[in-house]
Amino acid sequence: MIREKSCGAVLFIKKAEETKYLLLNYAAGHWDFVKGNVESGETEKETVLRELQEETAIVNAAFLDGFKETIAYFYRRQGQTVHKEVVFFIMESKTDKVTLSFEHVGYIWLDYKHAMEKLNFRNAKDVLLKAHDFLSKKGMVKD
Repeated sequence: MIREKSCGAVLFIKKAEETKYLLLNYAAGHWDFVKGNVESGETEKETVLRELQEETAIVNAAFLDGFKETIAYFYRRQGQTVHKEVVFFIMESKTDKVTLSFEHVGYIWLDYKHAMEKLNFRNAKDVLLKAHDFLSKKGMVKD
C-alpha cells in the first residue's frame, strides 16, 4: 500500500470582531483547506508555509501554538490504494487577499456556520469544528 503525508492549515482572519475561514475550491470540485504533500527534508510547518504561499500567495500569517489535528483516509489512484495522513495546524492571516495557484478554481472567506455548510467532507468539517472550538476557548471568536 502507498502511504502519503500532507500538511495543511485552517486559515482564519479576524476583521471587526468577525472571524472568517479560508476555503479553497479544488479542481475536482470540492471545498477544503490549504494543504499539500510534504517534500523531502521539510518539517510539517515548513510544508504548510510553502503550500500556503504556493496556493494562495499569502505570506503574512502566523501559527497559533497548541493546535495540531491529524486525519487519515484511503483513496484509490491508478488502481492502487493510498493511505493518506494529513496534519492540520491553525494559522491567523493578516490579509484576505488571495492569488490562487493553478490547483484551485476558487476561494471564499466564510464565517464558521457557512464554512461548515460549504465543506464537502466529514473529516474537513471535524477539523473545522475542532479549530473553531480551539479559537473559542482562547476567546478569539464569538459564538
